[in-house]
Formats: sequence, C-alpha cells, structure tokens
Amino acid sequence: MNFYSARDLRTIPKQIWNDLNADGEVVITNNGKPTALLLNITGDSFEEVVKAVRQARAAIAFNNMRSKAESHGFMSNEDIEAEIQACREEKKRS
Repeated sequence: MNFYSARDLRTIPKQIWNDLNADGEVVITNNGKPTALLLNITGDSFEEVVKAVRQARAAIAFNNMRSKAESHGFMSNEDIEAEIQACREEKKRS
C-alpha cells in the first residue's frame, strides 16, 4: 500500500493514479497521519463498494461504542455474548 501526502495530490498526481490502478488502493496523509483511502473501483462495482465501506465504518463505530460502554462499567462483549446464548437456549426449550 502506497502512502502520499495531500501535497502529492497536486505535485505528482500521475504517479498516484498509476499506483492506484496498479495496487487498487492509496492512502493520503495529512501532517503524517492517514486521512483518506483512495480505492480503485469500476463503474459496475461502485454501489457494492460504497455499501461495503459503509458497513465497515458502521462495524467500527459499533465496536468503539461497545468498548466505551465496557470501560464505563456496562456489559462486556463476553457478557453480551453469554446473554445472547442464554436467550437462544431458552428459545430452543420453548
């Protein structure tokens, strides 16, 4: 995966596009920190890629919320999984 600065977008755009076409993804940094991910997509896969990116972002947000809740004394991931399993077992018995 290649990393380029935001300035590189103006100074060497052709190299960035070439790497994007070759590798499928390029990271853009700002002040040395990753801030954007460029993905090479085709017209027929656009909707699918957008959907996948949104699902991934939602999963990350959800995991962050679970971690924050656990650090504030709420149920841990293990507690949640145990509760789900208990409900499934109870439903099987019914």
